[in-house]
Amino acid sequence: MAGNAPEPKPKAGDSEKITINLGYVDLGHIDLLVQEGFYANRTDFIRTAIRNQIDRHGDAVRQAVTRKSVDLGLRHYTRADLEAARDAGQRLDIRVLGLATIAQDVTPELARAAIASIAVLGALHASAAVKAALADRMR
Repeated sequence: MAGNAPEPKPKAGDSEKITINLGYVDLGHIDLLVQEGFYANRTDFIRTAIRNQIDRHGDAVRQAVTRKSVDLGLRHYTRADLEAARDAGQRLDIRVLGLATIAQDVTPELARAAIASIAVLGALHASAAVKAALADRMR
């Protein structure tokens, strides 16, 4: 694998499925590299290419994360977190690069009372009702 140790396969909850369209020539190049043993499969090649591009632009990403005051990685909001914010008279401005989750026991009313805005670069996991209640606050 081009000198890289294989990475463990992500668990179902650790990744998001995306679909891309590739030209036949690009796909053929990928298949050739897989056939020659540089990558285990197409997915391995695509993940490696994406990580290389993220690394290539690492300084710009770090600066943007700092400038935009974004939480990097996984951020979970519990019912208790949101109740505490609401009870303190505060409203959260949620900004996450990665995965933001809102607990399943959070009601749409509590989410609206506690969350002023929400911007997620990556994925947001919350109930459909909470997502609908926050739709006008999502950026």
